[in-house]
Amino acid sequence: MEALLPEPRWEHFPHDADVGIRGLGPTPEAAFEQAALALKEVVTTAEVAPNIKVEVSCEAPDRELLFIDWLNAIIYEMAVRRMLFGRFSVRIIGNRLEASLWGEAVDREKHAPACEPKGATYTALRVEQLANGLWSAGCVVDV
Repeated sequence: MEALLPEPRWEHFPHDADVGIRGLGPTPEAAFEQAALALKEVVTTAEVAPNIKVEVSCEAPDRELLFIDWLNAIIYEMAVRRMLFGRFSVRIIGNRLEASLWGEAVDREKHAPACEPKGATYTALRVEQLANGLWSAGCVVDV
């Protein structure tokens, strides 16, 4: 009988004035998606409607740098489009990531954004498969 993996999830971890985010999932893609949800929760705990789809892609020499590029792509799209995203679909092929983000325009009343993330950092950067089989992807985000 095959052992069941825990459900994908995200979490925050403390780090001075910034915030650590981590995604956990059965695949690197799922861990990246969960980390994106953790990033969204840093900005707002409100529901974000999946009204608009945005495609992003990035490429990096390894998974850890790809993770930083992924988070920074989301932060960039949030800033230039004045949007929040609450749903993510990631595909990783080799060193390339292709993703879809779904979200809506920021509504200060509805979303009550707590902060605006400035960028993902190399602090506490780690993308790895854990002993329990889950993939973990995390780092500190400058807020």
